[in-house]
Amino acid sequence: MISNHTKKFYYIYVLKSGKDKNFYAGYTEDLKSRFEQHCKGQVSSAKDRRPLELTYSEACLISKKDAMHREKYLKTYHGKQFLRNRLKSYLTG
Repeated sequence: MISNHTKKFYYIYVLKSGKDKNFYAGYTEDLKSRFEQHCKGQVSSAKDRRPLELTYSEACLISKKDAMHREKYLKTYHGKQFLRNRLKSYLTG
């Protein structure tokens, strides 16, 4: 059994822009704080895309390097296809 005290959770998340309807993917160790930073305009890469809605997240006991790799994957064509399939009901209403 792995203790949560020795391992960190990393979160890969996807935000949807209320302004341009596009998606933004990122990773963090603290999803709640990071989302609050996005909403307050404290993240330059998504500042002009507010309002933002958290539409998808994954939580895993993985390395930071693996989280970064997953984030990059979600930004690729195949990653976007994965998200479209995963969020099919959300996207179609």
